[in-house]
Amino acid sequence: MDTKFTNDKELIQSLKKSEPKAYAYLVETYRKKLLRYVLNLTKNRELSEDIVQNVYMKFWNQRHKLKDDFIVNSYLYRCVYYEFIDQYRKRKSALALDKIYFDALATTVQEEEESHSERLLYLVKREIENLPPKCKQTFLLSKEDGFSNKQIAAHLDVSLKCVEAHITKAFSYLRQKVG
Repeated sequence: MDTKFTNDKELIQSLKKSEPKAYAYLVETYRKKLLRYVLNLTKNRELSEDIVQNVYMKFWNQRHKLKDDFIVNSYLYRCVYYEFIDQYRKRKSALALDKIYFDALATTVQEEEESHSERLLYLVKREIENLPPKCKQTFLLSKEDGFSNKQIAAHLDVSLKCVEAHITKAFSYLRQKVG
């Protein structure tokens, strides 16, 4: 592929003009990264490929609505995540998920011989759910997915200081709530 776009604005403008080279560049540049990301979520290659393909189709169909100041990388990752959630919901009914969640919660609460570390882990996970969305996402990428702060900053398209601030805020909140 010979065509290179120097910035997102130029790419978006070309996409709005329905230029095939812009779409080809978009797919070529982000496909592998998006597949890797969604594969970590789904653990299923075919489903991951379907999700990425759906995102590209929706992106192309909505290209005229794109704002020139969009950050393509962040937007695509967000779209892939939301498509993953949609696919997950289609496969599992929300009611069944709620039942599983409440059954697990009841079992956890009722277990008298649960160790201190297990209870602490449960409390921490519950409080993580109460974190602000960006803070929670950053914290989970760091602690659950094992991303470095640099990787998180690149993935979310934010500064390293912003990542550090979110992680510090999360730890502070968890210490306050869990002790």
